[in-house]
Amino acid sequence: SNVTIMALSYEKYEFLKRLGIEKDNLGTYNGKWGGKGASKPLACPSTGEPIANVTETTEEEYEETLKIMEKAAKEWAQWPAPKRGEVVRQIGNALREQLDDLGAIVSLEMGKIKAEGIGEVVEFIDICDFAVGLSRTYSGGVIQSERPEHFMMETWNPLGICATISAFNFPVAVLGWNAAIALVVGDPVLWKGSSTTRLTSVATTKVIVDVLEKNNCPTGLFSLITCTSKLGNKILEDKRIPLVSFTGSTAVGRHVNTSVASRFGNAILELGGNNAVIINEDADVTLAIRSC
Repeated sequence: SNVTIMALSYEKYEFLKRLGIEKDNLGTYNGKWGGKGASKPLACPSTGEPIANVTETTEEEYEETLKIMEKAAKEWAQWPAPKRGEVVRQIGNALREQLDDLGAIVSLEMGKIKAEGIGEVVEFIDICDFAVGLSRTYSGGVIQSERPEHFMMETWNPLGICATISAFNFPVAVLGWNAAIALVVGDPVLWKGSSTTRLTSVATTKVIVDVLEKNNCPTGLFSLITCTSKLGNKILEDKRIPLVSFTGSTAVGRHVNTSVASRFGNAILELGGNNAVIINEDADVTLAIRSC
């Protein structure tokens, strides 16, 4: 039966257990774990074998998450930037401790070689280091006034909830590039990972929220939703989310940009597609196949 296959596939990988992944996983986090939607198996792309299940987020849970995050936004904005940076520093260290296992789950679920899986987790760690420095250096300006004995001061205020919609090919790094910066400057992060790398999303979220909980950060400061594009579209239209960062195809990116711009939101887009590979007759075929 399917249950038997899934149990066998899951049991093969000790690192999944160390990352807190189980045969059946909840795919929603907003201060607590949930996921009342359909439970779907995630497969290894190189074998087609199902690994484990992840439940999807319902519309009701999405609404609950946004309400929690709005409250978190107000509280997090009051934390001093260096204190926010300290939390991000700890996230970087937590990722270091789980580096090998996180690299392994990226490789298993996404299909890239383990060295590259580890490499992209390192990218998240590196941006945490950058963000920690930023927490003690970003500033406003002092501006000359046309009025005698006056001057003007400029300060930067947090935007609010920042959503990251990441693609399958970099299921950890893209989140890191967005989340580390957003958290340091005072913005909560809502993450919708790719539908084909949901185990990686759950495992990475567990590492992050463990640090947030230990530091008594606002509830739902970092939240995860697992959903299809239908619920994902709510993010694009939601005025409570002033910034949406999307990584994916050019066609979908055009839709994201149009939807977010129509409500005067901010969009960050990293777009592309699937590229063909041309292998010449005189190529080393074995090496070329590995490269592909």
